[in-house]
Amino acid sequence: MTSPRSPHPTAPAPAPAPRLIATDLDGTLLRDDKSVSERTVAALAAAERAGIEVFFVTGRPARWMDVVADHVHGHGMAICANGAAVVDLHAGGTFLEVRPLERSVALEVVRALRAAAPGAAFAVELTTGIHYEPDYPPFFLDPGATVATAEKLLFEETPGASAPVLKLLAQHRELDPDAFLALSRQAAGHLASFTRSSPTALVEISALGVSKASTLALCCAQRGIAAEEVVAFGDMPNDIEMLSWAGRSYAMGNAHPDVFAAASGHTAGNNDDGVAVVIERLVAEATRAAGS
Repeated sequence: MTSPRSPHPTAPAPAPAPRLIATDLDGTLLRDDKSVSERTVAALAAAERAGIEVFFVTGRPARWMDVVADHVHGHGMAICANGAAVVDLHAGGTFLEVRPLERSVALEVVRALRAAAPGAAFAVELTTGIHYEPDYPPFFLDPGATVATAEKLLFEETPGASAPVLKLLAQHRELDPDAFLALSRQAAGHLASFTRSSPTALVEISALGVSKASTLALCCAQRGIAAEEVVAFGDMPNDIEMLSWAGRSYAMGNAHPDVFAAASGHTAGNNDDGVAVVIERLVAEATRAAGS
């Protein structure tokens, strides 16, 4: 026999006050022209004044963080390369922690993807810069890159003597982006972590277990911040784990369909200051709570 329902059901517990905002950059905090709107700059500063720490969490390498350098207030921490590096923007992008992809593993991944997806071209992102194969689309922001096969780029005479590998990138000119990601995971998902953030068929490969979410969780644990106290924003598959982990998460209006499914909420698109819209509301709630 079932018990009768209570005439006064218990209301869900209110969400904990946010202590940290974790936001992606491209397609999220940044507008399509890579600018940060005045409204967003003001919202980030208001969050800091309200005692909410801000982390930039991006697939970008540390050297490409100039897009937000002028808008760093107290929020000087950034998680770059999809979780492979933690950097201090106040110190010019100094590496505080690196979670590298072992070169021997990267070589195994290259061999697996060459067999599974003929025509794939590779790039190797190091702590010192990026290098790529002749068939890989050139990085005009990195004119000093070495152009050679991935096997040569990953070779080192003395193990451990070369700069750490942050991530391996694989690009395919013909495959659908989501299909290439699925194929890559099927071929080598047991070796490394695979994701994507580009509208093209570009797969980003990190050490097994490394993601925006796992590195953010480590940084939060160091600060005594629980997942329930984190608010996250993102738009692409490389944000999914972070959005699923955070207590509150928002898919941008321009987000990939899988991101909408992973996030607990949604906001306006990146060109309409979707991150600022939510932060303004969070700050207003914090202000009301402090005054009550």
